[in-house]
Amino acid sequence: MWGLQEHLQALTIDELRIANWQRANDGIKPSKQSKPPKPMDRPGPGRSRGKNSPERIAKRKAALERAADRRRALARGEIT
Repeated sequence: MWGLQEHLQALTIDELRIANWQRANDGIKPSKQSKPPKPMDRPGPGRSRGKNSPERIAKRKAALERAADRRRALARGEIT
């Protein structure tokens, strides 16, 4: 994991990259401007955990199982 110094340094680098991008695109039509720079990757679970994280897969599987149980109970007439 990063410490405070590393996070502050990454923030400063991101700010400088944005400032350089703004200077380079100053006076250019928006349709002709380059894309803004993306922030530096930082450690931790932040953006890396997407739709296919183990927790979300388990929750989806549990929800599908509950729905299947409910459909079976409806078919047997146990619930209305």
